[in-house]
Amino acid sequence: MDIFDVISLLGGLAMFLYGMRLMGDSLKENSSGAMKRAIEKVTNNPIKAFLLGVFVTALIQSSTAMIVITAGLVGAGILTLRQSLGIIVGANVGTTVTGQIIRLLDIDSSGAAWLRFFQPSTLAPIALILGMLLIMGHFIKNAKSFGNIAIGFGILFSGLLDMTGAVHNLSQSGTIERLFSGLGENPFLGYLTGAGVAFVLQSSSVTVGILQAFSASGMLAFKSIYAVIVGIYLGDCVTTAIVCSIGANKDSQRVGLVNILFNLGKTVLVLVGVTIVHRLGLLDSLWDRTVNSGVIANTNTVFNLVCSVCLFPMLPVFEKLSRRIVKDAPAPVREEKYRDVLDALNPSFLNTPALALRSCYHLLLTLFRASRANIEKSFRLLESYDEALHQEILEEEQSIDLLTDRCSRYTVELLPHLQQEQHITILNQYYKVTSEFERLGDHAVNIAGIASEMKQNGIGFSLAAVEEIHVVENALREILGLTEKAFRIRNETAARQIEPLVQIVNELNTALRRNHLRRLSLGQCNMYADSSFSNLSVEFRRIAAVCSNVGVATVVRLHPELADHEHLYFESLHNGHDAEFNLAYEHAHNVYFHLLDEARQAGEKAESSSDLAQA
Repeated sequence: MDIFDVISLLGGLAMFLYGMRLMGDSLKENSSGAMKRAIEKVTNNPIKAFLLGVFVTALIQSSTAMIVITAGLVGAGILTLRQSLGIIVGANVGTTVTGQIIRLLDIDSSGAAWLRFFQPSTLAPIALILGMLLIMGHFIKNAKSFGNIAIGFGILFSGLLDMTGAVHNLSQSGTIERLFSGLGENPFLGYLTGAGVAFVLQSSSVTVGILQAFSASGMLAFKSIYAVIVGIYLGDCVTTAIVCSIGANKDSQRVGLVNILFNLGKTVLVLVGVTIVHRLGLLDSLWDRTVNSGVIANTNTVFNLVCSVCLFPMLPVFEKLSRRIVKDAPAPVREEKYRDVLDALNPSFLNTPALALRSCYHLLLTLFRASRANIEKSFRLLESYDEALHQEILEEEQSIDLLTDRCSRYTVELLPHLQQEQHITILNQYYKVTSEFERLGDHAVNIAGIASEMKQNGIGFSLAAVEEIHVVENALREILGLTEKAFRIRNETAARQIEPLVQIVNELNTALRRNHLRRLSLGQCNMYADSSFSNLSVEFRRIAAVCSNVGVATVVRLHPELADHEHLYFESLHNGHDAEFNLAYEHAHNVYFHLLDEARQAGEKAESSSDLAQA
């Protein structure tokens, strides 16, 4: 053994770790949409949850990632702690799939030439070639992400081959024999070794893979490795529990704790069970037998499956223990009205874009509805000022600002984790509409301020002006409804109906201003209300403009080719080049200007009746 063998071993380990990370991250990126849909279908059926945990973990090649994501979903209120229990057990079984893939090292191609294609020495270069072709050629959608998966797979096996070669050289010097000889006589030492290595590497799959590489030396016996495998479970789950606890609420922390309790249960079950079976002489043929990567992979899978079956009835006990150990904190003094949607912006979702974007979507929908509700309240203040309602608007505005700030920061944090063009397009839309939704809340506050100022100064609008203002408010209500529909279900028809109504609102405001000036000249309107009327008109126009921006953002998301030509899109609409726009505009113009005429006449009639009554 010399320094070059150690360097080769560590270099192979580095490639193996990087290949696992690259492949796992790319798999999570591409499967996150399917993962989101699958997790949303989890019910109180623990068997379904278990199977989901097995399938998704096998897909993304990481039990840690699966459990951390589950903890985030529990923290966000999407899953309950009880629903997560089956997923936790399934994740522990699903992670054994990696070892079954690595056992391809044991394939003997001497019997058939076609078997050589399944050997790592052949799979590695094929995967690397395929990955580079995908990345450089862009033959399919998301070619870069699929190319990264293939390259990660190739690097993983290349690193595994390098480690195997270095281990072979080390075995000639007797180093491996001395390293593992003591573990067979001291299971506790083997257990600590497995736990320590898994904790440092933060992956049970990688640690089992290293053990499989060492088995190429032909010097590892079952008695030396079974305790190491069990120790790996504990080391990996401690890392997972730490990650689950960072910035998480109590239920998220309990998910990590249940995983530790489950793995401690596996430890006791395996160590006691193997000891008893060995004492009965049922393991004599296997105890001193040299193991290869296939035996290690099978041992790992069997341990997890048997323990899952035996410990499944104990899950409610683990849940109760977790609640006793991690106690609920006292309720916060200040009210957190939107705590659920804020908790859903969990950092653990950043590597799973579909889930992260889902959390952003729900928060933005909540933000829009809060701003829309505040606008409705501000309209009520114009009709009849109420100090308590005004204060309610101001308090809600603080929540709107909080939602906006958190969503903006989360989208910025999420951007570096996105690989797919589709996810980037969605995030661009969300980033744009965040500020637009917040601005709606600002306009509600401004309208409430106008109502408050008028109340303080003892001035008001004429009955005719009030009736006309109601027409504009109704038009804005229709626009806001279309805006919510466009964003909520990505409805292009609703998005395209917004712009004609926006133009109608602008024209209505012009007509209102003209009518207002006429009434001022006739002495029918209070000249001191002119400033308030003008400011209100500005706020109405700005609300409509915000909705216009949201509608365009929705259209651009559905048609990304318009992203760099939004101004041309606006010009084509307003220059009469779009038949759909022209038809919608003509219909809305007839409806609202007819209502405006009726409102003006009703207002003037009411004014006349009031004057006669006073006379």
